[in-house]
Amino acid sequence: MANNAQQKALKEVRRAQSKVERGQGQLEQARVARRESFEQARKAGLSLAEIAKAADIHRSRVDQILQGK
Repeated sequence: MANNAQQKALKEVRRAQSKVERGQGQLEQARVARRESFEQARKAGLSLAEIAKAADIHRSRVDQILQGK
């Protein structure tokens, strides 16, 4: 049987893992939203350079994101 310190440690491990899993889900949602906003910007006629400037990233990264990389 695990002692009190071990039980607390296991509880903290589970709590930390849960936070990571939630964070990963939120990160993926943010990435999808970013890609969709880039797609909308392209449809609106903005160049990769204009999108990159607004996002403060390099235009080659915008192209990668739009290609799903």
